[in-house]
Amino acid sequence: MTYREALKYLDSFINFEKSDGYNYKTSFKLERMKRLAALLGNPQRSISSIHIAGSKGKGSTASYVHSILGSAGFKTGLYTSPHLVSFRERIRIGNELISEGDLARIMGQIKIAIESSMESERPTFFEIYTALAYVYFKDKGVDFAVYEVGIGGRLDATNLVEPLVSAITPLSYEHTDKLGNTLEEIAMEKCGIIKRGSICVSAPQEKPVLNVIEGVCKDKKVRLILVGRDIKFKELASDENSNTFSVSGPSREYKGLKTSLIGPHQMVNAATAIGIIEALGLQNVAVPDAAVQNGIRDARWPGRLEVVGRKPFVLLDGAHNKASARILAEAVKKIFKYKRLILVLGVSKDKDVKGVLGELLPESGAVILTKSKVLNRALDPMMIKEEILNMRHSVKEIILTCDTDEALNRALSIASPEDLVLITGSLFIVGEVKEHYSKCMNTV
Repeated sequence: MTYREALKYLDSFINFEKSDGYNYKTSFKLERMKRLAALLGNPQRSISSIHIAGSKGKGSTASYVHSILGSAGFKTGLYTSPHLVSFRERIRIGNELISEGDLARIMGQIKIAIESSMESERPTFFEIYTALAYVYFKDKGVDFAVYEVGIGGRLDATNLVEPLVSAITPLSYEHTDKLGNTLEEIAMEKCGIIKRGSICVSAPQEKPVLNVIEGVCKDKKVRLILVGRDIKFKELASDENSNTFSVSGPSREYKGLKTSLIGPHQMVNAATAIGIIEALGLQNVAVPDAAVQNGIRDARWPGRLEVVGRKPFVLLDGAHNKASARILAEAVKKIFKYKRLILVLGVSKDKDVKGVLGELLPESGAVILTKSKVLNRALDPMMIKEEILNMRHSVKEIILTCDTDEALNRALSIASPEDLVLITGSLFIVGEVKEHYSKCMNTV
């Protein structure tokens, strides 16, 4: 199987990342994932793992942990989703993405397993890709693997791992049609990753969420390390290039930490990552202070408050719900200086469009609406415009576009050097703009 054949085969399976209208609790079947993993020899059991769920910041937190462990000299795998440009971004060891050859080779193994024993109930795109990560990390003999949950936690394909540490990043209302209509219901789905014999680390949470996390930890006799109580952090400085802060944990204090991942929320994510490192320390995994310092400094997580252009500022962020949009709006106001904010927005049908608009419209002088080229569940820009008009916001300019290429070109054409172009609403939108951006800038 060649790389192109592998991608074509992978693309033949149902992909809930791009689809809508499915029933989460009947479409996601952990038993099906268990069967696929068993056919492959249960490779996930061979690797020490860290498992991270949440509504916001789970990818950034995973990236910090991956970077810190790498700086400490451990061979560390990272599994995240979705990707921005290439499928290969989802699976990496250190700074190296999975190679085309390894991806094709392992996909060939998975194809044999599926066609021999699973033709009657084919796995999903995400299940296959997760299995690919399990096999790859075992084949390469990693010391640790850091897994980011796809959606929820309890039924997620990543939930076959028996982690040393489970982590819950900040929770908020998301996927309410799938995970539940209350914070408690959503939290119960996320807490499905907490396993007996592990340690749980949680970011600061709203009281209803924290009650659920504490209850699950108590029931499973799992120690809980809580950021804000057991792990404290203090901001020292921030601008459009970096954050400087300090963190104090149960065993150590980390002074003068610096990260290029900008925004106050990234200090919460970094503190949560350090909580995970402290939890590993309780399980005899030694990570020097210098590795924490260097790992925080070197962590990269594209598409999250990422500056890809200046004069005007061009900023990418995957905020897709009310809570993440509020964090984004607050970070932009705090960090950047600009004359006018031009909002480029594309969202999925299942997202809280009104909530996102409510946070971002008050800061926007012009709005350019668009949709992803590849996302079947992308919301029509005209419907977003109708929502804006119903909200009676005094946006002076609303522009409809057919795709992200046109949206970016329109934004750059109306922006002055003192403006800020903010592209958000979906990681699919961010990925398409990121891929296209360099070509567009050559003509500006």
